Amino acid sequence: MVDDSTGPSGSEPLVPDDDSPGSAGEARSEELGDPLVELVDVNKHFGELHVLQDINLTVRRGEVLVVIGPSGSGKSTLCRAINRLETIDTGEIRIDGEALPEEGRALARLRSDVGMVFQAFNLFAHKTILENVTLGPTKVRREKSKAAKERALGLLDRVGVKNQAGKMPAQLSGGQQQRVAIARALAMQPKVMLFDEPTSALDPEMINEVLDVMVALAKEGMTMIVVTHEMGFARKAANRVVFMSDGQIVEEAHPEEFFTAPRSERAKDFLSKILTH
Repeated sequence: MVDDSTGPSGSEPLVPDDDSPGSAGEARSEELGDPLVELVDVNKHFGELHVLQDINLTVRRGEVLVVIGPSGSGKSTLCRAINRLETIDTGEIRIDGEALPEEGRALARLRSDVGMVFQAFNLFAHKTILENVTLGPTKVRREKSKAAKERALGLLDRVGVKNQAGKMPAQLSGGQQQRVAIARALAMQPKVMLFDEPTSALDPEMINEVLDVMVALAKEGMTMIVVTHEMGFARKAANRVVFMSDGQIVEEAHPEEFFTAPRSERAKDFLSKILTH
């Protein structure tokens, strides 16, 4: 499990308080800010396959949006398109009011505001854990090495792996590596965090240690877009659930509403299969 540590202010623990009533999403629903991520009429094809179909979606500052759906529904493509790891054919994506550039320094700058955590961790195998976390701030944001190291150690402490700072990624468990990946993304001080099925490659006993960190981030007010099959996380931390199928947003609702009374037949069918196992 995650070690007790401090949040951004230095006074609040990053570990979620399971005794508190309600979900993190419910507690923060009335505190959401202005639009931070906007997708307008977004379309994407892979050959003849129309993987994103006329997607219109707005994520507000401080919101935790969970995207669920069957395999092949387009949810990971949606997530990857937000920082242009996948290009779109038509439409527009805006981050904090600024259209996502096609390439060059402007794209690199905007990408630095969008943290991403992948299912496969994607740590640099030949660098230590500490070096993995300091690389982005020093190379992209031109942060001083000493300051970057101090902040990196603080972040590693927050996610419970500070004692692993001098090790190589291969020496850590999958859950530990994924927590390092979260710390690495946070080191860039992003405006929004994207999670593309962050627990799908983990052994079952390691899933909760990663979800604990994500729930705590949600409670801190981090804007998050999470593609996941972890329905418990969606119930506990999300402000809103988006259900996708066949490249379309079929339904979006508050978690409790979605899980107890889904409106579409496709959502009902999906939930009947995934919630019975």
